[in-house]
Amino acid sequence: MKLRLSFQVKLFLSLVAFSCLLLALLGVLLFHFIDRQLHHDLGQRARVQASEIALIPGLAEKVQQRDIPGIAQLIQPLRAESDASYIVIGDAHEQHLYHSESPERLNLPMIGGDNADVLKGKTIITVRKGGIGVSLRSKAPIFDSHHQVIGIVSVGYLTSYIANINARLLWRTGMYGLALLLLLFIFSWLLTRTLKKQMFGLEPKDIAQLVLQQKALLEAMYEGVFAVNADKQLILINRAAREMLNIRQSEQALLGKPLDEVIQLPPSFFAPGNTAYDSRHHDHITVLNQRETIVNRVAIEVEPGTQSGWVFSFRDKNDINTLSSQLSQVTRYADNLRIMRHEQLNWTATLVGLLQMQRYDDALRYIQVQSEGAQQVLDFLSRQFVSPALCGLLLGKYVGAREKGVELVFDPACQLSRLPEGLSETELMSVIGNLVDNAVDATLKTPARTAPVEVYISDRNYELVIEVADRGCGVDEAMKPHIFEQGFTSKPTDSSELTGSEHGIGLYLVAGYVRRAGGSIEMSDNIPQGTVFSVFIPFQISLSTGPSHD
Repeated sequence: MKLRLSFQVKLFLSLVAFSCLLLALLGVLLFHFIDRQLHHDLGQRARVQASEIALIPGLAEKVQQRDIPGIAQLIQPLRAESDASYIVIGDAHEQHLYHSESPERLNLPMIGGDNADVLKGKTIITVRKGGIGVSLRSKAPIFDSHHQVIGIVSVGYLTSYIANINARLLWRTGMYGLALLLLLFIFSWLLTRTLKKQMFGLEPKDIAQLVLQQKALLEAMYEGVFAVNADKQLILINRAAREMLNIRQSEQALLGKPLDEVIQLPPSFFAPGNTAYDSRHHDHITVLNQRETIVNRVAIEVEPGTQSGWVFSFRDKNDINTLSSQLSQVTRYADNLRIMRHEQLNWTATLVGLLQMQRYDDALRYIQVQSEGAQQVLDFLSRQFVSPALCGLLLGKYVGAREKGVELVFDPACQLSRLPEGLSETELMSVIGNLVDNAVDATLKTPARTAPVEVYISDRNYELVIEVADRGCGVDEAMKPHIFEQGFTSKPTDSSELTGSEHGIGLYLVAGYVRRAGGSIEMSDNIPQGTVFSVFIPFQISLSTGPSHD
């Protein structure tokens, strides 16, 4: 079974391993620098001692005379005061005249092979193997009265002596390092415990999973969501919120900005006592970016009783009304189908009766009369419109209007071979259906009801053109500026066709679909009476699309 360590243990072990590695590297670098510095300092010390010994008065005469006892008498007091490993005096022939540590080497050759430069009058520092071992040594020439080299002074420090000094320094440094390492252990353990507590005991992979789940959840939500910290700076906003509030910047560009710079808030939104901010009541109606919304608020509490921010969710107040209108369109489609079914049943019953009475000629004439108009319309729609769903809608509207006593006339120039990229088939059917229904309703308000409703749909000239003209009651001048506003209607509240929230939604939906598709909608008078609604939708939405004509 594979052992799985927790995040706290992994982090602690990682910090400890890193601390040990760091201390080891520091130890190596420290040893390197100490060793180099020690060699440099001892080399210079040996150089100074060798140069000073070479200048001792009387030493040159005794070297020249090879007075070995006299040389020893001069050097011995200095040897007692020096910390060097040895002091050696040699003549110009590289023979030992004095050796502080090995008197038996007197009159024997000097070892190392580094005397050539000294005999030329130079003072040198070298590391060579001598008679008592490898050493760091400095050699200085001894001059006579004529400035001729007559001898050599060598002062050296054995490498074993230098190693002992390094060992003592490293031992002392190592003790301090162990104390520091112990402190790092304690710090690492406390740090990992604190981090684990701040992460609510979760592992990093669990936190990553939660973050991804939260992001996916927020992006999948239909409601708009944004969150602010205690300083009222934006820390979260989802796609639905940006779309509903018409914010074009990305989430990353918005994070950290003050909320009032991103969203237009009412003056009292953050005021004490405002239910959208201070209380726990939900479904508070307020205005965000000039859009009436229903807002809910939840506090972010890292610790109980301490609010470090707030999460706001909101939805458009008009969504319910809009949904009701869309359902109303479905209901109208179903009504049209019921009308067509009822009319078809009547035709079938009449035809069956004629056949049972064996009046075959009358049955044929009845079939020709009944099918001639509808079949012509069906053939025309199927030939001119590429969308089968739209053909079904228009045929249903044609039959439904005829049942009400209103004739629906399609312009022979009608043509639709493609849909604009900014308008779906369902939205197109809603636009045409609402305009035709309004025209039929307006025609029914006139006493005669004989004037037809004319429909023109064409995709020529790089845009989709929809025109619906009626000769009904028309629209009052005072109502024209408000005809596309939600909730505005010219129909009586007790209308048998539309009730409740269905009033004033149709044209509002039409205008909304047209605007989103980058088009425009116009309303004009149909001389001598009636109204003409004209819709223009480009097949490619331009980035510089101006405001609609409505």
